[in-house]
Amino acid sequence: MSTNTTLLKNGRIIDPANRRDEIGDLLIVDGRIAEPSEVRDLKSEIPEIDCSGLVIAPGLIDLHVHLREPGQSAKETIASGTKTAAAGGFTSIVCMPNTSPSIDSPSVVTWILEKAKAEACVNVFPTGAITKGIAGEELAPIGSMFKAGIVALTDDGRCIQNHEVMRRALEYAGMFDLTVMDHCQDYNLVGKGVMHEGAVSTALGLPGWPAAGEEIIVQRNALLAELTGTPIHCQHLSSGGSVRLLREARARGVKLSGEICPHHIALTDESVRGFDTNFKMNPPLRTQRDIDLLIEGVADGAITVLASDHAPHCAYEKEVEFDLAPFGILGLETELGLFLDILVHKKKAISLARLIEMFTVEPARLLRLDRGTLTVGAPADVTLLDPGLEWTVDKEQSFSRSRNTPFHAWELKGRAVRTIVAGQTVWAL
Repeated sequence: MSTNTTLLKNGRIIDPANRRDEIGDLLIVDGRIAEPSEVRDLKSEIPEIDCSGLVIAPGLIDLHVHLREPGQSAKETIASGTKTAAAGGFTSIVCMPNTSPSIDSPSVVTWILEKAKAEACVNVFPTGAITKGIAGEELAPIGSMFKAGIVALTDDGRCIQNHEVMRRALEYAGMFDLTVMDHCQDYNLVGKGVMHEGAVSTALGLPGWPAAGEEIIVQRNALLAELTGTPIHCQHLSSGGSVRLLREARARGVKLSGEICPHHIALTDESVRGFDTNFKMNPPLRTQRDIDLLIEGVADGAITVLASDHAPHCAYEKEVEFDLAPFGILGLETELGLFLDILVHKKKAISLARLIEMFTVEPARLLRLDRGTLTVGAPADVTLLDPGLEWTVDKEQSFSRSRNTPFHAWELKGRAVRTIVAGQTVWAL
């Protein structure tokens, strides 16, 4: 009889995939979820973890992460990025293709999978670029990348401006049942914008990035998803208008979905007044009105996925004038705490069970991942949460190679306390 067993005892098991929410035990045998009744058949003593007062959830999934390898390992590596993910409670992450070189060929996909197999402590699912070099002009070899192991397509970091190219990409992706994820940004409208276009950008003398620059591509995506039948997932939505367009499209059956990131509901463009480049992201921080509408979209189901857009940068890159600094902030270690604090505790917009569903069932369904469930026989990826734990963010304790976060010293309520991948603890508080 195998000795590779662990029993999680007396926790609140929340498994949205099976509509389960109850106090109980979870048995793990040989890296898989097992029937609790199998305990009596195991002859050796079983290691136990007391989960009293904790939530036992399926391993959380973040479908929007920049691991920076290959080519940008000074910012992050697959090893450091996955350790950061584990410390945030994530057992699976989906990595973006804007690396150097881009993930636009089967050889780069294979390299990432082999590197992850050797160095990652959580599951890494690569996406492939829609276009070669994520340049928005010529389609990448989608079929061969699919065979190599990609789970979705995206040019994240950039947005395809040519609608005909996007249409053909969707038709091609549909042949392989691949979801296309899109960074929604119209370059002509946005221009050289570096923050939300409004009163604050005018006062600071910084080029504005209008909300319409996002919304027009969300509408484009709704039309093309309807035309082709291929699902499109709109990444890191920041505008209240985008939520309205998403809701309307979904109401008429269009395969369009959307995600939000914690910074877009935790901060407004007022934060930029100090010219701190840790508040510079793309899309930018917007208004309190946008925040209210984003949260409303989460509450009514228009927005189905929560994600980080974890985007590490070296300190010297951010220590420049605001309009010259790169976009992006860290997210993996703080996103769960921020979403719990804002959506569950303060705004009471959704239940704890729904938050877990948005981190498990929803992304797994969207990208057809065999994760996000505690069903018997499923991979034993588990996140233990303490939803009431109060803690303070300390960027110097981060596992990331970078430190670009605006949330240093923030006090939050709720976080992961243990991350288990394939039955093995990869991080514990």
